Amino acid sequence: MLKKLIVMAGILFISFNVYAQSDDASKIEQQSRELEQKQEVIKKETARLQTLKQEVEADIAKYTDLLKQIEKSLKEAENKGNKRLKHVAKAYEAMQPEDAASRLAGLDDKTAVKILLKMSSKKAGLVIGNMQPAKATTLTKQLAKLKK
Repeated sequence: MLKKLIVMAGILFISFNVYAQSDDASKIEQQSRELEQKQEVIKKETARLQTLKQEVEADIAKYTDLLKQIEKSLKEAENKGNKRLKHVAKAYEAMQPEDAASRLAGLDDKTAVKILLKMSSKKAGLVIGNMQPAKATTLTKQLAKLKK
């Protein structure tokens, strides 16, 4: 009877051990599947991020080109404006200083300053000298601020 009991205990121990090993193997297999699933998710996310990175880089390149075009257009417009302003300044330089002073005094300060800046210093000085003192002072202050 003791022998039977020992044999049964041995069989029970072996069964339990086999069951425990089977349970460990099942856990390892499940963890392996979970790890593979996580790796697949990581691969998909990496591919998605790479695609997004390429799209962002393409957008950056596109907007950089667009910005260059805008800057070029602004320079061209500024150059055209400067040419016109130089032409106007030459016209004011050709006038008698008294006439130029009265006409510039009638303009807004910003425009008058721009024209005076395009004129030669000597001519601009003569024009400012023929303006009313208040207007001459205002324009001179604005000219001084711009030249800093």
